[in-house]
Amino acid sequence: MTLLHLEGVTRTVDLVDAPPLTILSGVDLDVDDGDRVSIVGRSGSGKTTLLNLLGLLDNPTTGVMLFDARPVQSFSSAERDRVRGRHVGFIFQQFNLLQGRTALENVMTPLLYAQGRQFWQRSRIAAEMLERVGLGDRLGTMPDRLSGGEQQRVAIARSLVRGPRLILADEPTGALDLETGAAVMDLIDEVALASGAALVTITHDPAIAARATRHLRLDHGVLQTAPNIPVAA
Repeated sequence: MTLLHLEGVTRTVDLVDAPPLTILSGVDLDVDDGDRVSIVGRSGSGKTTLLNLLGLLDNPTTGVMLFDARPVQSFSSAERDRVRGRHVGFIFQQFNLLQGRTALENVMTPLLYAQGRQFWQRSRIAAEMLERVGLGDRLGTMPDRLSGGEQQRVAIARSLVRGPRLILADEPTGALDLETGAAVMDLIDEVALASGAALVTITHDPAIAARATRHLRLDHGVLQTAPNIPVAA
């Protein structure tokens, strides 16, 4: 089933005393449930802007964008927040952990906005997710007492704790060494596969991009197939 559909999507921003700046131009993209998509591009190519659109943080300037067959421009602000909180998980290069909270409390944070079982059992659900990422013995540890790889695992657990249908990974291994980065990507792939979530990875690293089943390149705001990225073994 198609989760995201973009057709002729543009994104422009108004500038003072200058013509509008076009960041994305005529983007066409379909992302299905369970899809694995990588998007590569140079700095300034529009990757972050595209990520913000896919994650329902921004609206297209023109074009058609559907989330679960519904036009995103029709969402109210509150509905957009609910859909994003329930169905989209973000994994950033910078971990963005709450420094005054334990690993368990960080992972519980998205569940504070949940309803029913997810809200009332948030502590147990968060603990189970941390166990799943190999940090079951670090529940009460503060972020500054965790290694970089462990902090990234907490961030991954937090992004996946509500079972999102779409995982957006923005340079997820950029702050990690090669070995830790590979282990983190293995974990993201494993959890996404188990949950049936679509995974869109934005990266400048060809090795990370090659792990996907579809490879795209963003160049000066234009999205196109990137056939030169080798498929991972």
